[in-house]
Amino acid sequence: MGAIERRYRTLVYLTWFLTLDLIMFGAFVRLSDSGLGCPDWPGCYGSISPFGASQAIHNAYLEMPYGPVSWVKAWIEMVHRYVGASLGLLIIAIAWMAWRHKKALRQSATLATLTLFTVCLQGALGAWTVTHKLMPIVVTTHLLGGISVLALMTCLATRASPYPTPTAASKAMRPWLIVALGLLIIQIALGGWVSSNYAALACLDFPTCHGKWIPEMDFQQGYTFLRPLGLQASGEPLPQNALTAIHWVHRNTAWLVFLLLGVSAYRLLPDPALRRYAALVLGLLCAQLITGLSTIFFRWPLFIAVLHNGGAAALVLSCVTILIRLSYPPLFLQGKRYDESVSHPSLHSAPIPGTDQT
Repeated sequence: MGAIERRYRTLVYLTWFLTLDLIMFGAFVRLSDSGLGCPDWPGCYGSISPFGASQAIHNAYLEMPYGPVSWVKAWIEMVHRYVGASLGLLIIAIAWMAWRHKKALRQSATLATLTLFTVCLQGALGAWTVTHKLMPIVVTTHLLGGISVLALMTCLATRASPYPTPTAASKAMRPWLIVALGLLIIQIALGGWVSSNYAALACLDFPTCHGKWIPEMDFQQGYTFLRPLGLQASGEPLPQNALTAIHWVHRNTAWLVFLLLGVSAYRLLPDPALRRYAALVLGLLCAQLITGLSTIFFRWPLFIAVLHNGGAAALVLSCVTILIRLSYPPLFLQGKRYDESVSHPSLHSAPIPGTDQT
């Protein structure tokens, strides 16, 4: 691997790690009710930081001591914006390197360009989240945008790393894993709809909800997308049975994700090339079950709720990594590029560390 490839790989890995961190921090912003800590964008009451807006923040806090604006919430929101801007600059650098050193990297710059486009759209969604006053559909779409950036960065990071070739039996699982990943994305969207509507505590018992397997629910109001936070489209408060519907759907869809993704990961365990990631998926599914139930039993503690969001992001990361390995030959193989190994048959005869050559 040449110097340019090493620098590119380091930059991709750093950006990938920051993307995962930003998703976790974004969950903290949302769940700590800090999304309107600075109710304008991109600054804070027209200032570049809360320091310049201290008087406006103080006045807003005095007017509503338990409202969305406080000194701490303003800093939480602005730090999130600063980190998001830094992530955008890093992805610009990745796209620039991908095009500038296209011949040296010997791979298409399309994926890096798509990642840049997605992070720009994500920035716009972040602005709309504030200007639309935490409108649930915008908040949920913003969450999915973050997951999309993470998935694309995972693709870039996986392709920039050496990995062994999976077995034919594992490759046959690819369609099932694609369906499982699609269902996982739907479940994340449903979870975002739960948190953006503050419906996490709509059912406080388990496995029943309000003492019933199928409680009274209002799906029409619960899944009306174009409406303000906490209100129906008519402007009236959102009824409790609508919140119940939102919570109940997310809770029960989780079992489908657990089953399909769990079976898929279990089937991949015998493959040495994928065993580590398959085991990670199984572990994350168990962790999601524990944190999901804990948010109910312990009345939605912030730390556990953030972990639950992070676990969902980690599941996406793991599934995308497995899919990339199942779908594409490695660009790097034992310190050599894959396309170089094609012209050197001796590389194919050498065992790949961590793989079964029997």
